[in-house]
Amino acid sequence: MSRTRIVFSGSGGQGVITAAIILAEAAVIYEGMNATQSQSYGAAARGGATRSDVILDWDEIDFPGVSRPNILIALTQTAYNNFSSIIRPGGMLLTDTKYVTTARKIDARQIELPIYETIMEKIGKPIVFNISVLGALIGITPLVEKESLLKAIKTRVPRDFVQLNIDAFAHGFELGKEFAIS
Repeated sequence: MSRTRIVFSGSGGQGVITAAIILAEAAVIYEGMNATQSQSYGAAARGGATRSDVILDWDEIDFPGVSRPNILIALTQTAYNNFSSIIRPGGMLLTDTKYVTTARKIDARQIELPIYETIMEKIGKPIVFNISVLGALIGITPLVEKESLLKAIKTRVPRDFVQLNIDAFAHGFELGKEFAIS
């Protein structure tokens, strides 16, 4: 895998930053890769704009910021509107069908999945939406091994919620597998 630049974007309370941290930890701790993770968010803790950048590479990473991601995950319409134009040509855009309507033509693979609806139907708790998004991402593209991400989830989430998050990851992974990049 060459350098992969990922932008997770959404609103406060969706777990965008937690998802990015878990991905970076899985890459570093369980796969021996280099990773950076940075974040920015609006003044409102819940509902404000949130963005988290992750860079994964086997080589050294000199700068942690992402200006042109290979992968953009937009979990709100505002995130899509603000960031869909920055995707690298040939990249990938992942959106949730409940929160985002894609309208622009961009030079990227656009994948729209019913992640939130699936989580509410199968689990009934929106708190694990972010982990399901991670599952979909790993189902689509093998940034890290599935097992590495599951280990990172187990160390990052509170013990009482581990199984709930593992289940959410599995549902997202199944959704993403339909669009897998080989």
